[in-house]
Amino acid sequence: MQVSRRSLSPDTIDYEFVWLSVSVVSVGMAAAWFALGLPWPRCLFHDLTGLPCLTCGMTRAAIQFFHGHFLNALWWNPLVFIGLCALSIFNVYALGVLILRTPRLRIRFDTDMEKRAARFLVLAAVILNWAFLLSHWRRF
Repeated sequence: MQVSRRSLSPDTIDYEFVWLSVSVVSVGMAAAWFALGLPWPRCLFHDLTGLPCLTCGMTRAAIQFFHGHFLNALWWNPLVFIGLCALSIFNVYALGVLILRTPRLRIRFDTDMEKRAARFLVLAAVILNWAFLLSHWRRF
């Protein structure tokens, strides 16, 4: 794995701008959804089986996270909590490089072994998170 800093050339995608925009628009849409009193999302897997799905507790974890109740967010869905922490850090970074016009960080996996290891770690995190949710399924 190689981490480098590069200036943004005119022909490349500005990932920081794209993902910061997606993040801000998503939070705005979610806030509008709940402000309008629209119904909570339903989970078909949970409705059919009574067991939590891979993303069960995601909405509640996000609400707890944005209210500053970090331990409750961690309890509802640890992977979502970690993802929201990482997204918050990325958003601060993206806003900083957009305002200051500094070189961008890029991560590159050079070998197939590194790519497989990254895929394995993501899959292991998802499986461990689901195991946690299944072990606490009665709260759903």
